[in-house]
Amino acid sequence: MPSFDIVSELDKPEIKNAVEQANKEVANRFDFKGSDARIEQAELVLTLYADDDFKLDQVQEVLNAKLIKRGVDIRCMELGKSEKVSGNKVKRGATLKSGLETELSKKIVRLLKDSKMKVNASIQGESVRVSGAKRDVLQDAIALVRKSITDFPLQYQNFRD
Repeated sequence: MPSFDIVSELDKPEIKNAVEQANKEVANRFDFKGSDARIEQAELVLTLYADDDFKLDQVQEVLNAKLIKRGVDIRCMELGKSEKVSGNKVKRGATLKSGLETELSKKIVRLLKDSKMKVNASIQGESVRVSGAKRDVLQDAIALVRKSITDFPLQYQNFRD
């Protein structure tokens, strides 16, 4: 029976490279000379530091550009609030979400069941396995999910006949 998996995965080496490139650009930019603007990474948590909110937004823009250039979807990034740190410096946390949350998985399964397509969708850990009788039905299911779920990056893997 043909099937495929709906997942949401991040390419961790690409994220690390994007953070390093963003730090390099921030260190070399003229408008950041003499400031303490940088990005620190701890697994899937990024912390952005700058002297004020404007520079913090600029660091965020540089990071977003580098992530997009490296093929990492920035919709998986959840930004925190700006916080004051010692003196007049500010920081902002950003969490990178990997894997499907149960709420989103249930939404995908319900979407496929409500569409009256002849597919079976089941939640398997941090992925949703969709199986059907024909390849065409599965391709229609992928198109439906792509059109309906736009606020979170999804990948379609393990397509089997």
